[in-house]
Amino acid sequence: MKIMHKVRSLRSLRLPNVFILILIVFISCALLICINFFTIKILSANRAYVNGESHYSKGQKDASRHLITYLYNKDPNQWKLYKEELKVPQGDGIARKTLLKAGDNEVARKGFLAGRNHKDDLDDIVWLFVNFKKVSFLAKAIHEWEQGDNLIDELFIIGTQINAKIERNSLTEADQKKFILKISRISDKLTINQRNFSNTLGEGTRKIKTLLTITNIVFILIIVLSVCSYYSIMVKRLTISKKEIEVKNENLTLVNHELDRFVYSASHDLRSPITSLKGLIEITQLEDDIDQIKDYLKLMHQSLTKQDQFISDIIDYSKNKRKQIVIEPVSLKEIFNEAISQLMHIENASKITFKQELEIDQIQSDGLRLKIIISNLLSNAIKYADNSKQEMFISIKTYLSDGFNRIEVSDNGIGIKEDCKDYIFEMYFGTNKNKGSGLGLYIVKEAVENIKGNISVVSENNIGSKFIVAIPTSYGI
Repeated sequence: MKIMHKVRSLRSLRLPNVFILILIVFISCALLICINFFTIKILSANRAYVNGESHYSKGQKDASRHLITYLYNKDPNQWKLYKEELKVPQGDGIARKTLLKAGDNEVARKGFLAGRNHKDDLDDIVWLFVNFKKVSFLAKAIHEWEQGDNLIDELFIIGTQINAKIERNSLTEADQKKFILKISRISDKLTINQRNFSNTLGEGTRKIKTLLTITNIVFILIIVLSVCSYYSIMVKRLTISKKEIEVKNENLTLVNHELDRFVYSASHDLRSPITSLKGLIEITQLEDDIDQIKDYLKLMHQSLTKQDQFISDIIDYSKNKRKQIVIEPVSLKEIFNEAISQLMHIENASKITFKQELEIDQIQSDGLRLKIIISNLLSNAIKYADNSKQEMFISIKTYLSDGFNRIEVSDNGIGIKEDCKDYIFEMYFGTNKNKGSGLGLYIVKEAVENIKGNISVVSENNIGSKFIVAIPTSYGI
């Protein structure tokens, strides 16, 4: 009502010169363009920082992997690869310190290039850092960055110690165990830092998007109110333009929402192959049989290959080419066996009896989503096993019912408390944060919905849980 009253008031005014309204329109448009330009520049810089963080994270993880390999096989090539990969986060660290002390200079830009940031992004990265380093969201991100750099320094020191012992031929088995624990601790802390860094930038991006939307609306209203006083035709054109902008803003909101969901899922799935690889490394340490060691190395290679593929999927998503649902023949038996073998490193997994009753094996569905669903359900069943029970088991069944292929995973674990059942599929909700990130069942539900299925759960505290996934037997074109 207030807006309409203002419109009527403006209509009743006799402005001395139409050029005043045109001037208001031009000034408003100029300000709107400037605000949008700098907002887009900020969002572009944020995107560059998120991309740089992925290189930082990959460099650190690859460096840790090469260092662990060097720790056991003492191959100089692995030591060389370790130093090369560690230069990526170290380069970013040098850039951060230089920008804080001296501002924009050649040293900082070379540091970012060493961190594998694209040269075309350097101007935006440096500009955002220099001009907004004291803004709350960026200040928090820089703080997380600093903590990560300190951990990278620790990793560098550990690598130097390992190399010194190997060169002196004084490395013992006890030293190896001590170093592997230190490297694992640093990697876990860095994962948390990297996640916090990305989440902080994401929060800042959302705030900027809100301010941009409000600013757009304010200036558009000024333009509409100025022009509609004299030009009815312009009113119609501006109304159409406003509706188009509203639609674009709605689409932008939906895209950002999908991006947030994807980032959360990606961070969870990227860690899974690393956990599997660490478990295989621990098993390999205890193995003397060369053939068995080769098998383990093959599994490690498969795990790394899958991670590389997943990173490729993330890059594709960043280019707005998100992976589509691919319906193809899938063997449930193969997926179950693969998932079980990859999860055997989890504590108590070897004590659990796995029972399989597969009435159906080959189905038409999306293999990637099914692997995510089955792996997470089995992983949860293992993690939440009840050690106090004499026999621990996980039962896997597949059957056809009511036009759906059903996958049933049940166990006699600790079960789910009654007051938790309504929240288990929510993001970051976990009944025990020490055993999981709280993302597993959220990702399962999302994957099930993507293939047009549904999931239900029956559970009793201290008795066990049963998850039933229903998948369509056919998909319409």
